[in-house]
Amino acid sequence: MSALAERADEYVRLRRAFGYKLDEAARLLPRLVAHLDDSGAETLTIEAALAWAQEPDAGPDSTVWARRMTVARGFARYLSGIDPRAEVPPVGLVPWRKRRRTPYSYSWADVAALMAAARSIPTPLRAATYETLIGLLVVTGMRVGEAIRLDRTDVDWRGGVLLVRESKFRKSREIPLHASSVDALAAYASRRDGLQPHPQAPVFFISTVGTRLIYGNVHHTFRGLVSAARVGERSAIRPRIHDIRHGFAEHTLVGWYRDGEDVEVRLPSLSTYLGHREPRFTYRYLSAIPELLGLAAERLEAARRAQP
Repeated sequence: MSALAERADEYVRLRRAFGYKLDEAARLLPRLVAHLDDSGAETLTIEAALAWAQEPDAGPDSTVWARRMTVARGFARYLSGIDPRAEVPPVGLVPWRKRRRTPYSYSWADVAALMAAARSIPTPLRAATYETLIGLLVVTGMRVGEAIRLDRTDVDWRGGVLLVRESKFRKSREIPLHASSVDALAAYASRRDGLQPHPQAPVFFISTVGTRLIYGNVHHTFRGLVSAARVGERSAIRPRIHDIRHGFAEHTLVGWYRDGEDVEVRLPSLSTYLGHREPRFTYRYLSAIPELLGLAAERLEAARRAQP
């Protein structure tokens, strides 16, 4: 292992100790180090970082160049504290305007179709697992990874609460559940234990071999269910499993508007429920769906008419 490779490994370990996941950095840094080692570089310079970031396997119109430069800049900041020869690339050297993908807005008919498609999976355990998993995501807005990481001890049956342990930014939180959701989870747990009585891990959502579900496999299966249920087939937006989380936030706001709630006051509660650090991050999930816009416009018009 080269000296730069050792420094890169130290950097990732240090940042993770502070709670950062650094998945992309862990994936890209070995490539940066290999580039530097191949060129005979002893440290990271602006010129070297730019040459690596702009390697011709991706064009300037993609986000790849900017993401590589972000990783290189973070490593360079760390390296500059150890090696005075290291140069930190300035912000904006590789411009990038982040484009947020428009989420697909699931209707209740879409949800019903997806869960029906899950029930039709030939393997009984997989059918029960995916039907319940999708249902839980719909009613809680949990991140997919959070649901996959649930262990059996994370379900408080008496209190009707889920414990999400050390999710994004190492934050843990409790998610209260409706009684009907608790009943659905209990029904799944009973069926799961009957079909897989000797699991290899104490996970809540289980694979057919008794292990935790794999993140990539869940996404692959969900895409198959979307196709089988013909969800979004006439939409220009391809439905993703993460869009269910957006839908939960949107439907929550619609319900608050209909009930006459003070949405601005209640938004921090939604932010906490979703596991966001601040309410401003929750705003990203609130797409301008027609129903939500209409309700907001009605509230604004009512307020205007009430003015003297």
